[in-house]
Amino acid sequence: MAHLLGAEKIHLALPDRVLLDAVSLGIDDGDRIGVVGRNGDGKSTLLRILAGSQQPDDGRVTVRGGLRVGALSQQDVAEVGESVRTRVVGDRPAHEWASDPRIRDVLSGLLGEVDLEAELTSLSGGQLRRVHLAELLVRDVDVMLLDEPTNHLDVEGITWLAAHLKRRWSSRTGGLVVVTHDRWFLDEVCTRMWEVHDGVVDPFEGGYAAYVLQRVERDRQAAAIEAKRQNLMRKELAWLRRGAPARTSKPKFRIDAANELISGEPPVRDTVELTQLATSRLGRDVIDLEDVSAGYDGQTVLEDVTLHVGPADRIGVLGPNGAGKSTLLALITGDLEPMSGRMKRGRTVTVQQVTQQLEGLAGHLDERVSDVVGRYRTTFRAGKDEVSPGQLLERLGFTAAHQKVKVGALSGGQQRRLDLLLTLLDEPNVLVLDEPTNDMDTDMLAAMEDLLDTWPGPLMVVSHDRYLLERVTDLQYAVLDGGVRHLPGGVEQYLQLRAQGAGSGESSSTTAASGFGASSASSSASASVGGSTADGAAASSPTTGSSAGPAPTGREQREAQKALAAVERKMDKLSRRSRELGEQMTTHDPSDYAGLQELGAQQQGVDAELAEAEERWLELSEQVG
Repeated sequence: MAHLLGAEKIHLALPDRVLLDAVSLGIDDGDRIGVVGRNGDGKSTLLRILAGSQQPDDGRVTVRGGLRVGALSQQDVAEVGESVRTRVVGDRPAHEWASDPRIRDVLSGLLGEVDLEAELTSLSGGQLRRVHLAELLVRDVDVMLLDEPTNHLDVEGITWLAAHLKRRWSSRTGGLVVVTHDRWFLDEVCTRMWEVHDGVVDPFEGGYAAYVLQRVERDRQAAAIEAKRQNLMRKELAWLRRGAPARTSKPKFRIDAANELISGEPPVRDTVELTQLATSRLGRDVIDLEDVSAGYDGQTVLEDVTLHVGPADRIGVLGPNGAGKSTLLALITGDLEPMSGRMKRGRTVTVQQVTQQLEGLAGHLDERVSDVVGRYRTTFRAGKDEVSPGQLLERLGFTAAHQKVKVGALSGGQQRRLDLLLTLLDEPNVLVLDEPTNDMDTDMLAAMEDLLDTWPGPLMVVSHDRYLLERVTDLQYAVLDGGVRHLPGGVEQYLQLRAQGAGSGESSSTTAASGFGASSASSSASASVGGSTADGAAASSPTTGSSAGPAPTGREQREAQKALAAVERKMDKLSRRSRELGEQMTTHDPSDYAGLQELGAQQQGVDAELAEAEERWLELSEQVG
């Protein structure tokens, strides 16, 4: 089918919320689309944007060349002195419009009891709505957008309108989009549905009844999946807490089940895409330090440092206080010139730093947040997408009320987040963060990390927050004993070096950092249950100390082991059956709703039986020990 009209990443925000967030959709020849959603969620706004009468904050509407679009709004306007006939057919002579079968059909279907010479101001609300609808239906348009066309229509009028629209769009030509609360009308006319909610538009095949069935099934599956995930995570945690020695004896399918829990989660960063974006912005040469020494007032702080910063390098910098981390950052930002050695900087490089002193907020403390952010451009590149400053504020936890507050009245964590946002809006291509986690709670740290995942350029982070460094950087370096040392083993290696006395002021040869780029990512050591403590020593696993009750006898142990083995076989069988049913639902004919319901009910029963078996497995495993 030929494409007629489309929307690409439409974004529209109100003062208190985002109405449409990166919405993309299309209308093809033969489409009859019904739009549903809660009042105030943006249905009418979406139609106005598609019609071109309202512009989005971001994104665009694409229209095929020569396409004629007609739109009916909810506002009916009556001009003084204008007659019904003039509004509907204009100044054309009677013999011309009376000979047109489409016009005759519309007039008889909608205005049979209305005097064509009557003034619009004399009509009732229902009659005026019919006039506006008739005015649109007599026009020769390719795409028709109707906002609540059934308002003020009686049963006969709605029935006639449904039949008229079905006849007019029965062939594969033209498109129809209608917003209405009339469920019968939606089922009678529409072959597709759009649900507008929470800033997005979800598509469904079929009319209203099909939409309800699919939505209920979608919600049921989502709830079942979430409930199963929560239940399994609780059980996996109980299983893991029993200690590393006990885990080695557990059945393999338990490990497979744990892996399945995260198998659907994508990587936190699209490294290929970010590397391509960064290279296109910066080229291959960013910042190079070769045998650089630097310091202050003739005192050397760093000596013989060699470092290569590539276009997509994400670097974590560790080191004790006073080791020279700030000196290294000053070299990178250009605030400090080297005492010796060679430093090369790409011609297009612009570096911005978020400091601990929040220097980016200087001069803005008496201004409102919205006023400060409003001076920046309307879009910001976040990975593949472009977002508005308002979207960035929301991602960093600023509500509509927060945006009206003066910057100086914000909390420390809010000011730090705002400083980061303003730095990003300044459009640097190299970003430096100095202790960015100060004053932030865990939720906001996660939001900041999520935002940094889309940063398409070199990132250098100085922090004592191990989680942050391992989460947002791919390479770690240590500033120790006047040098910069690469840490292939990540934070764990740094802790080992510190335990061995590195950076404590003892004499130690300076290690020059080897060159690195996007292709030389190191594997950071990650914390795990029963893993390392902060000083690098192995954590002791939980012991199976004396229980509150008497120890089970040998016979009871053997019986429990037999029962446990039987439950494990049953769980394995039920797990395979659940996966088979899930695959069948995926490949099943989407129009066969009865079949989908039957498969869903079967899977629900299997999952319930599996949950009971897992509970029994936990009980028996505690007895076996």
